[in-house]
Amino acid sequence: MDTSTGTSTGTKRVTLCAGGAALVALATVVAGASGAPAAQKPAAAAVHGAAAVRYDYAPADNDIRFTVDAEAAPFTRPFPGPQGAKGSPVDARGKVTVYHSVPGRGVGTSEAEVDCLVTGGRTATLTAIVTKSNIGDVGKRIGISVQDGRHGEPDRLGFSWGIANLDPPHTDGEGDVAKATVGTCMAPAPFTTVVKGGFAVTPAALPPLPDGFGSSATPAAAHRD
Repeated sequence: MDTSTGTSTGTKRVTLCAGGAALVALATVVAGASGAPAAQKPAAAAVHGAAAVRYDYAPADNDIRFTVDAEAAPFTRPFPGPQGAKGSPVDARGKVTVYHSVPGRGVGTSEAEVDCLVTGGRTATLTAIVTKSNIGDVGKRIGISVQDGRHGEPDRLGFSWGIANLDPPHTDGEGDVAKATVGTCMAPAPFTTVVKGGFAVTPAALPPLPDGFGSSATPAAAHRD
């Protein structure tokens, strides 16, 4: 992760002055009296950050930026069908913004509400429903993938338009190749490179299924439109 985004993890320093040794001793006695400390709750899956990316098929003078703030919120988005009453284990909340400036042609911007997030190691895929846009995509689901670079590697990001999500041989009403509907948590591999800023991926295992979730072993998210 490139810390130039302004997102960083600080380190608190606590200085014990007079009476510090007594405070430590008291804390030790209290901890011993209360037994073993309670286990910490596992961190929820999340992606946070903002970045400009280099997209190989866009001219070098284009300015393309994404911000992502997404957090897991399992079983919070009910959907139709026998398994849908409780929602999905990969339900999520948050916001995505997209900014694309093309010199001489203007700026396209979109905001979208996150509805799904799944992580695996330092990689995440998420989807969001466009709520505001000046390019006419309101109501559509978009897919985003993020790779949190480590050991000197750059962060990366992919998106579900441009080179992905076509549906040949089907065509639209104008004879052009049809664009497929983006399903929840569906996004291509992160094919662009972050050139400024960065993203942090917090990975987490899939949550336990609630009682009565359904008899099928297929994840419910796969059935959502």
